[in-house]
Amino acid sequence: MDESYHTYLNRVAKMTLPATYESQIKNIQESPKFRLTADGTREPVAFPGYSAITPPGAEDPANSAVFKELAACQQQLVKTLEPDLLVLVDPASFHFTLADLIWDSAYRVATDANADFEGELVDRIEDSFKIYQSTGVGTQPIRWQIVGLTVRPRAIEVSLVPKDEYSYNRIIAFRRAIYQNSSLISLGIEQQYYFTAHTTLAYFANVDREIDRARLSDTLQEYNMRWLDRPQEVILSEGQLRKFSDMYSYERKPHFPIVKL
Repeated sequence: MDESYHTYLNRVAKMTLPATYESQIKNIQESPKFRLTADGTREPVAFPGYSAITPPGAEDPANSAVFKELAACQQQLVKTLEPDLLVLVDPASFHFTLADLIWDSAYRVATDANADFEGELVDRIEDSFKIYQSTGVGTQPIRWQIVGLTVRPRAIEVSLVPKDEYSYNRIIAFRRAIYQNSSLISLGIEQQYYFTAHTTLAYFANVDREIDRARLSDTLQEYNMRWLDRPQEVILSEGQLRKFSDMYSYERKPHFPIVKL
């Protein structure tokens, strides 16, 4: 399910076009990952699982300037758009998803059926990391650049493109080491989507009332123009196994494997 370098570039670039925004914004929905509390705020609901990600923002000082820029973008979106439209992701948890593993109902089924699921997952992810290392980890930095804001049915994200073909191929090699590992497949880990490098900024909340969709589209386009003049680059240096309990919490236990990218 991997695309060529140029196919990936073309597909992701189209996600930031006005015509794409117009189509996507028509279909936005409230995210089920948050619930409204008695005091009118929204809190994350349980959404457990595992993922292979870069260190979250609070633990990734090399990319602190980029995360600061993304936090500023969040605040601008809140200031410009309708109140209560968005639930912001905590900037401390900003990260780059390298490979989704298992989540929600599939996670619950797997862990209910296998009391040692986490232990087996840790061992097999460690094997995948060794497989990746055997492909020859290079000395060049893996560099990706924000191409713009993108709209998902339940979220606003920033999508990224590789700065060069080397950076793309290294991440694809990492993903293949996971998704082509037969021992992980036997645990229920499988690739379900085309890879789109992204960081989630916010989830949609109250979409029941009338929303100024034109203003939402214009706001996203304006911010994309800002990034054309001030490119935002992320350096990917480390992959980690993380466990999440909701969309705010990504835990790395001491025995969880890490790998230099």
